[in-house]
Amino acid sequence: MRQDHHRRGSRAGILISGALFALVAGALPAPAATVAHGAPAAARSGGNGSLVMVLDSSGSMGDDDGAGRTRMESARAAVSTVVDGLPYGFPTGLRVYGADRPHGCTDTRLAQPVRALDRGALKRAVEAVRPRGDTPIGLSLRKAAEDLPEPADGAIGTRTILLVSDGEDNCGAPAPCEVAERLGGEGLGLRIDTVGFQVKGPAREQLECIARAGNGRYYDAPDADALARQLQRAARLSADGYRLKGRRVTGAATAGRAPVLTPGQYLDTIGPGEKRYYAVDFDAASTADLAATAVPQPGAAVDTFDALTTRIERTGHEYCATDTERFSQREGAVPLTVAVARVPSPAGGRVCDRAGRYRLVVERTSKKNSDAARWPLELVYGTEAPLAEGVTPAQSEAEYGEGDKDVALPTGDPRDVRGGTGFNDARELGPGVWRDRVLPSQTLWYKVPAGWGQQVSYTVEFANEPTVDRAHSTYSYGATRLYTPARFPLDGGSEFYGNTRYDGSPAAVRMGGVPVAWTNRYENRSYVQPVRVGGDFYISVTLGARAAEIAENAEIGVVLRVAVLGEERSGPGRDAPAVTGPAGGKTGGAGADKRGDSAAAADSGGAGGAGWAVVAAAGAGAAAMAAILAVFVYVRGRRRAAARMTRGSA
Repeated sequence: MRQDHHRRGSRAGILISGALFALVAGALPAPAATVAHGAPAAARSGGNGSLVMVLDSSGSMGDDDGAGRTRMESARAAVSTVVDGLPYGFPTGLRVYGADRPHGCTDTRLAQPVRALDRGALKRAVEAVRPRGDTPIGLSLRKAAEDLPEPADGAIGTRTILLVSDGEDNCGAPAPCEVAERLGGEGLGLRIDTVGFQVKGPAREQLECIARAGNGRYYDAPDADALARQLQRAARLSADGYRLKGRRVTGAATAGRAPVLTPGQYLDTIGPGEKRYYAVDFDAASTADLAATAVPQPGAAVDTFDALTTRIERTGHEYCATDTERFSQREGAVPLTVAVARVPSPAGGRVCDRAGRYRLVVERTSKKNSDAARWPLELVYGTEAPLAEGVTPAQSEAEYGEGDKDVALPTGDPRDVRGGTGFNDARELGPGVWRDRVLPSQTLWYKVPAGWGQQVSYTVEFANEPTVDRAHSTYSYGATRLYTPARFPLDGGSEFYGNTRYDGSPAAVRMGGVPVAWTNRYENRSYVQPVRVGGDFYISVTLGARAAEIAENAEIGVVLRVAVLGEERSGPGRDAPAVTGPAGGKTGGAGADKRGDSAAAADSGGAGGAGWAVVAAAGAGAAAMAAILAVFVYVRGRRRAAARMTRGSA
């Protein structure tokens, strides 16, 4: 049984053809070497997250772990490994319970305050702990939440409590699950992960309950090696959380109170079952795009049918466009992006072609037992002016053509790269073969520039990994998604299916888009219509949460084979000349990376990840381009676009 991942919902007014999804999988080589993560991890410590580890130091941690060491000795070694792998400067602290008295349900203390990572101090603090007393988990969780600093200047960040325990609470009050539920519902971005070290029965059930109520994940550690592995996974997920970007805005609960947005990038939050309303003013000729990305805690509890929906409405409840994205799996939450557009019709006679005030609506649908926390919501709203007078666009590109599932992709030795945490810091890739590593519950992000007449095609190969003894009947999934510069998720049509079953054996998924053409906006296929402006196309790569029960290594190797096919044109016109020079021409097929060290040039600035590119067209179209009404954002000098887009500063 295959796991679905982010399958597209319905789009009003668009006839979506029936899709037969082809799963591309085969025997794939494992990465030749392990990626060194020291430098990239340090570069990613600039978020607003923090971590406090809560370590069980009760008397049972002095018991033998089955390998000739005490459980506490194994825990010290595991914490030391975690500390070495965290990014430099990431705020990290340590709380212990049961360490100071033989008996007592108030025996919990902060052994190392949560502050910029001091590896030596943390290691000394854990070395000094001796197992002695009781197990006041509920009280320790409540105190740990107070240990974590609030993000500065109202920023949104993940504050993680990482609880390590070999047994259940024996104090009774406050009840740990009730504390976790209260904490999880009180603070935006608070997460409680739990690691059960050699636990069974009621103890495991309690730790699972704490994690579920606290928007986090439970990790099982039957031995010392598993303890180190699971602690690394949980800590790294906290440190490598999605980097949000945008101006703060508060959407209204009713249409009449909706704040007015101008083109730009915004941050809001959304709760279960909630609708958020925003107002926008459209002219009669420009295309308008809205993309909404919900960012739940990685791996938090979700249902297959939990969804995010966006709509564009006119006053009077006339729908112009709507679309829905669902998780389509129950393993755990991942970022969810959905986008809609108002595209004026060629004749200009439809209701939604009129100038005036419109509403943008974002709605979250959740099942009863799904994550109840509020989710950060990143909104990107952009407008695109019509073509200049005298420009006749090239015909639409509604077929994959040479970029179908049989296209030859680059071969050769992969180059190491580290994916970003989201749209805003996605790592730029040129055509070629790239190697990375991904954690269970994690999504990595990349961006690939493609211009007029070009298309992105790629595969993601999940490596052959050693598995734990009990993994023979367990499986997870690997998935990828391709997004346009305006963040529209592409579903692959009848050519591609973006996820595969993963059980530690080699597996692959292939994905791609049709060539960029201005006239694609008038097509009725969901995987064609949004591919209408060149710029940075985004690739997400996700490994399912259940892979934490399968793989022996903390991270899983992935290889990306990326091609940019077709000759880049200087504009959308049917007579636009080809781009010449090193940046243009053929860049696809099995060719080598023609961008040199483009991966090393990734940035998290510029347009805040919106990605729409605007440059005056060269050659015959240059004079016409000068008459276009609005300028969007000049992201990269290489990309050419005849349609200019308008977007405010993030």
